[in-house]
Amino acid sequence: MTNYTAEDLKVWQTLFKRQKENLKTRGSVTYMNSLEKMKTVLNAQSIPNFQQINQWFLDHTGWQIEVVAGLIPVEDFFSLLAEKKFCSSTWLRSWEQLDYLEEPDMFHDIFGHVPLLCDPVFSEFMHEFGKLGLSVLDRPQALIELQRLYWYTIEFGLIQERELKAYGAGLMSSFGETNRSLSDEVEHLPFNLEPVIQAEFRNDVMQETYFVLNSFDDLFESIEAMNLHLNKTSHALERN
Repeated sequence: MTNYTAEDLKVWQTLFKRQKENLKTRGSVTYMNSLEKMKTVLNAQSIPNFQQINQWFLDHTGWQIEVVAGLIPVEDFFSLLAEKKFCSSTWLRSWEQLDYLEEPDMFHDIFGHVPLLCDPVFSEFMHEFGKLGLSVLDRPQALIELQRLYWYTIEFGLIQERELKAYGAGLMSSFGETNRSLSDEVEHLPFNLEPVIQAEFRNDVMQETYFVLNSFDDLFESIEAMNLHLNKTSHALERN
């Protein structure tokens, strides 16, 4: 593991405590329960030890953290998900980058993504998403559509519980965007596959539009719907 400094620990503790408090009223109940469930290996007191997290997951949903240096090829990303491996950087933002950074760091990867991997429903969705991605590596348009599905669910998804809540990793790891995503400043649309896979996005600004699940079961239905959609477009390409 990386040798972290005292400043790194201060950054981790500040980010963790601030965002956990912020999410008490804004985070999905499923995410918050998952974070609580993982508190022995994921907490504010210490920077995460990936070996300890991996050992914890062996007794739960079976995911493992795979260390990567940065962005990886799409085929490698899907391959890892299909093997129930989630890639994470060990790089942690500096104190000067506390509120904004251009690329995902360990706080985003671990605090943002990992807790929901211990939820059986979300865990299986991620696994199926990876397998689906592997099946369309030779279809550029299908990969674009899957990227949009990932963006508007896994990264920036909202869910309607008793109140509107955030669950996407890009929101869970961003104090400012969590709050903005639930405000009247942005557009909230019901989650349906067709508009999601047609919606372009930018990764260098806060989002203006968010899609809202009724439940995490919607994610499973989106995988089934995506399979049907991809089969239809594949047959159309064959006819042409």
